[in-house]
Amino acid sequence: MTATSPSPIRVTVWGENRHEQTEEHVAKIYPQGMHATIAEGIEENLGDGCVVRTATLDDPEHGLTEEVLQQTDVLTWWGHAAHGEVADEVVERVHRHVLSGMGLVVLHSGHWSKIFMKLMGTTCTLRWRAEHDRELIWTVNPTHPIARGVPHPLIIEEDEMYGEFFDIPAPDELVFLSTFSGGEVFRSGCTFRRGHGKIFYFRPGDQEYPTYHHRDVRRVIANGVEWARSDRPERSYPTLLRYETEDFFNGQGYTGPLK
Repeated sequence: MTATSPSPIRVTVWGENRHEQTEEHVAKIYPQGMHATIAEGIEENLGDGCVVRTATLDDPEHGLTEEVLQQTDVLTWWGHAAHGEVADEVVERVHRHVLSGMGLVVLHSGHWSKIFMKLMGTTCTLRWRAEHDRELIWTVNPTHPIARGVPHPLIIEEDEMYGEFFDIPAPDELVFLSTFSGGEVFRSGCTFRRGHGKIFYFRPGDQEYPTYHHRDVRRVIANGVEWARSDRPERSYPTLLRYETEDFFNGQGYTGPLK
């Protein structure tokens, strides 16, 4: 018997796409938008193992319709200047899909996105400085699949500094830890599980720098996409069900808290 090959991972790369439209120096770094560069990196690393689409803030429903999310195994998210413009109903939709099993990869300033804050339940605030810092990303969990093929340390010559305290819940797994020119440290590669969904937060990627052209950053993001894909056969929202004694399989009665 031959094993069947897994189907390609269906990835939606979401980008705010505002800096690229309004700031000339950012447009020179990312002429097609950061979302396009991130998508290229995933395709470059996963090849035929993925099918990638992009969506942006100014698309109808931010490009994240119910149909699109149903067809998305893993969503990546980059936002910065317009978190408040993301419609609450779209956030609720994405939240429901993550709890139902869709993977989520949150990048850089996406730490302050509505969806990440909702999933974390904290302020997600941190220390920062934009002064062309060198970042060393140290692998602290070398057996984790997200660390596969990533140099130790991963060196980014220039990027924005993020430092502790980072107000997030304790990660399920800490994969990477960053150090910066000023001596700061930051939990830069963290995984979480919420409901049936897996979440990976990865720090690098300020719009002022060509970080998403970096070979090793692209490798990490692609690894994160592979890891975040659910191995559950179908997407389902966690529900509350009543079970009769000795009946382990046929929940019934009601599917949520009483109102």
